[in-house]
Amino acid sequence: MSIRIVRLGSPRAADEGLRIGTVRRPPRGVPKAEFATQNWYDCWYPNLAPSAETMALGQAAQASGDAKAWAGFRKQYLREMNTPEASRNLDLLAALSHGANLSVGCYCEHEERCHRSLLRELLAARGAAIA
Repeated sequence: MSIRIVRLGSPRAADEGLRIGTVRRPPRGVPKAEFATQNWYDCWYPNLAPSAETMALGQAAQASGDAKAWAGFRKQYLREMNTPEASRNLDLLAALSHGANLSVGCYCEHEERCHRSLLRELLAARGAAIA
């Protein structure tokens, strides 16, 4: 059993399990009934998405490619994930990863400049079984 970190909308792995969208908004122009069949997500869980303000920092860092801008986004997102509520959400996903296959993801093309990379770190630090 494990948790995968994926790009939403990408083809699913054969044993991927439940796909959780950690994004602020649903995919544009896609009917809700088709989110799962089009490989977006089975469950929308914006609790682990960056806030709108933090997302703006991340988008600016992506656009500029600036390491300092990315460091600012990283710091702000990790601060958000350090709140008690977010921490409990991460603990739950880490625990579930030992008994079920599931995946979390967002829309960004490149994981290295996306909160997905930070989710990977946070879940690994909690002992999640990561695929």
